Amino acid sequence: MPLSKERLYTTDDIYTLPEGKRAELIDGQIFDMAPPSTTHQIITGELYAAIRNYIRKNDGSCKPYISPFAVFLNEDDQNYLEPDVSVVCSPDKIDEKGCHGAPDWLIEVVSPATQSRDYGIKLFKYRTAGVREYWIVNPMKKIVNVYDFENEIGTGLYSFDDDIPVSIYPGFSIKISDLIS
Repeated sequence: MPLSKERLYTTDDIYTLPEGKRAELIDGQIFDMAPPSTTHQIITGELYAAIRNYIRKNDGSCKPYISPFAVFLNEDDQNYLEPDVSVVCSPDKIDEKGCHGAPDWLIEVVSPATQSRDYGIKLFKYRTAGVREYWIVNPMKKIVNVYDFENEIGTGLYSFDDDIPVSIYPGFSIKISDLIS
């Protein structure tokens, strides 16, 4: 007896979701997104503001974006993600729908419902798509995993009290505890 074929979804399915319902699409599979917690929103907003302010102060050409912001990671119709913070340095990747291709720096703030995806499949997808730097911020453990894919340094593990260096911006660091205190 043949196995039934699993349905693969596309970005068209994401755009037909009921208004207000958010989901991500990874390799044709839809993952519903619950509303973020207050802590999640505070951390995401403060990280975005710190990055935006740094880029503006230094006349940088990259642009930060805060979720919900669509990232069509592989420029196909089966991968649609909404990282919490995206930094894109190539303006040709941006249009009114979002980013087409790999952003330069992505930050995910994990929740109990998303942590297995953030540490697992998203880590793999971001690395293979060409993301230069990926941060996983874990408010429950008050740690940040930093992946410097561009320099192939591997991972750094930091506490919220550490100055966390930003690989794509030498000389720039962020201390999460300063942002949320």
